[in-house]
Amino acid sequence: MKNLTCNYAGIELKNPIVVGANNMVYQLKYLEEMQEAGAAAIVFKTLFEEQIEWEKLKLAKELSQYDNIHAEMATLFPKLEHSGPEEHLMKLYQATSRLSIPIIGSLNCLNIDTWKDYAKQMEDTGIKALELNLSTLPLYDRQSPEELENEIIRVIEHVANVVSIPITVKIAPFNTNILQLIKRIERSGARGVVLFNRLFQPDVNIDEEKFVFNEYLSSSNDNRLTLRYVGMLYENTSLSLIANTGIHNASDVIKMTLVGADAVQIVSTLYLNKISYIKNILTDLESWMDKKGYNSLTDFKGKLSRKRINDPLAYKRAQYIDILMNSDNLLDVYSMP
Repeated sequence: MKNLTCNYAGIELKNPIVVGANNMVYQLKYLEEMQEAGAAAIVFKTLFEEQIEWEKLKLAKELSQYDNIHAEMATLFPKLEHSGPEEHLMKLYQATSRLSIPIIGSLNCLNIDTWKDYAKQMEDTGIKALELNLSTLPLYDRQSPEELENEIIRVIEHVANVVSIPITVKIAPFNTNILQLIKRIERSGARGVVLFNRLFQPDVNIDEEKFVFNEYLSSSNDNRLTLRYVGMLYENTSLSLIANTGIHNASDVIKMTLVGADAVQIVSTLYLNKISYIKNILTDLESWMDKKGYNSLTDFKGKLSRKRINDPLAYKRAQYIDILMNSDNLLDVYSMP
C-alpha cells in the first residue's frame, strides 16, 4: 500500500483526489458514493449570492400578484420555491454530519458584508475549509487590473478576519500577472490557491440568433495552463497548490504532482465516467508509483517544477519558439493518407 497522504491548505488528506464543486454534491447519496469510491475530500456546491438575490426578486414578484385578492381567486397561496441560503446551509450541515471525509464550503458573493456573513454561517455547519470563488472578470474598460486584483484581496482579508478555518482561493487565469497576484493572496490570509476556475462561457445558436449554454465538460487537454503555473509556483509560495480543470485520470494526477501540486480537484470525469471511477484513478496512481519505485507522493512531488528541472527553458517562451521552429513535423501528420 502506497502512502498517498497530502496536505490541503493545512488539512491532512488520505489522498490527493478532491471532488470539486458541482451539482451532484447537493444529494447525499452521491456524496456517500464519492466517499465510498475513495475521494479524500469534497468541495460542496458554491453558494452564489447573486442566485439568492435573483430568487428573492422572483419570489417578491410572485407574491405581488396576490396584492389585490378577491373572492373568485382559485387559490390564495402562491407557489413558494425560494428559501434563501437556509436550504444550502442545511444541506451543507447534513453533508458534514453524515460524511467522515472533510467537506469544504464554496462561496461567491457580491458584497463584503454578505461575504463575511455567509462565510461565518458556512463555518458553523462544520466545514473544514472554505473556498472563495473569486473569478473577477472586467466588464468595463475603465476598470484597471489593479482595481480588479484589489477587490480580490479585499474579500480575502475580510473573510479571513471572521473565520478560523483555512481559506482557499479559486481564481481564473485572466489576470495580468498571476504570479504576483498569488503572492498578494498569500499575504492576505489564504492557505491555498485553486488553479484555475473553469468559467462557463456562452455560445451562439446561429439559427435562433440567441445565446445558449451548452454542456461544458473539460478534457485532459484543458489542464496545460494549470500544469505550467503549478510548476512555476512550486517552492515559490507557501500556499497549497490545488490543480483544477482537465484532471480526468491517474496520468493527469501524476503530471500535476510531478510539477508540484499538493492535490487536485475533479468534476468532469465523474460525469463522463461515473463516481466509481475515483477507484480507478487511485488504483492506476498506485500502480504507476509501484512501477517507478515511489512509496509516497513526496518522493516525486515537484520533480519537474521550475525550481528543480534541469532545463531552464522549459517554462519560458524559448520552448514555444522551439515548437514553432519544428512545426514542419506537424505537416507530416496532415499529409498522411
